Amino acid sequence: MDHTMRALLSKIGGMDYFVSEFVRVTQQPIPTSSFIRLVPEHQNQGRTEHKHPVHTQLLGSNAELMAESALHAVLAGATHIDVNFGCPAKRVNGHGGGSVLLETPQTLHDIMSGIRKKLPAHIPVSAKIRLGFNDEALLFDNVAAIEAAGTNTLTVHGRTKKDGYKPPARWEKIGSIQDKTGMTVVANGDIIDANTLLRCQSITGCRHFMIGRGALNNPFAFHQIRKQLNGEVSTSDATDFAELFAHYALALQNNYDDISALGRLKQWCGHLKFEFNPVNHHLYDLRRSQTVTELVNKFREIMTEKPL
Repeated sequence: MDHTMRALLSKIGGMDYFVSEFVRVTQQPIPTSSFIRLVPEHQNQGRTEHKHPVHTQLLGSNAELMAESALHAVLAGATHIDVNFGCPAKRVNGHGGGSVLLETPQTLHDIMSGIRKKLPAHIPVSAKIRLGFNDEALLFDNVAAIEAAGTNTLTVHGRTKKDGYKPPARWEKIGSIQDKTGMTVVANGDIIDANTLLRCQSITGCRHFMIGRGALNNPFAFHQIRKQLNGEVSTSDATDFAELFAHYALALQNNYDDISALGRLKQWCGHLKFEFNPVNHHLYDLRRSQTVTELVNKFREIMTEKPL
């Protein structure tokens, strides 16, 4: 979910805002120049070309370095700082970042408090968590620690780190948090369309929702949800999607070398297979493409071919 994908999704529309890919803070504060390079929307008042706000996300375990980095992000143009306490990746957790911090509520408080105190009062601060690391024993301790630090918004993924992405997300636990906190709670996990969003809403009582992997599986998800909730018929045209894919490929080539661009397109096809049968049926052939042009042409053919 780099700036090229955000630009594509923003063009389609339907969302309220984006959260950037996390910027990892390790041995020293991230300089302002790095934030400008990693999140180019900072140079556009923290917004995409189509005016959707982009919240800048940090990941790390050192409260002082995180606070300094957050300030540098604001100096680069960030208008909202988000902190990732939910990443389940072993490599990230092994270096003391992401969901492993859910084992130490005091660390969560120290990081969020340090950031809140370092930034101007008008800059909102939010965090994202899972229900826990191996279990949910510290869930409400973690929520309380984050809230006590002055955090405005909390996004909750309805699984523990141990769960990974195994279904189902436990929305009822998010509802329990909603009942116990004054923070705005954003529900996350297994929301892919209007039906799942409405079910999540009925279980959690939340009014705010985040879509992660589902947006890569179906880039029209936000737009379709908006239309369906407004009682409108939502349609998508395969030819239009093929042109959007080609537009995205060009954006990748303008920002990365050809090998990286090709790799990112193949990776995206691995997500699209879950929602688009033609991609699923031709995934092997798409992944055999040797150039961006070859892949784009194959994608256009399979999306516009007439079914037998």
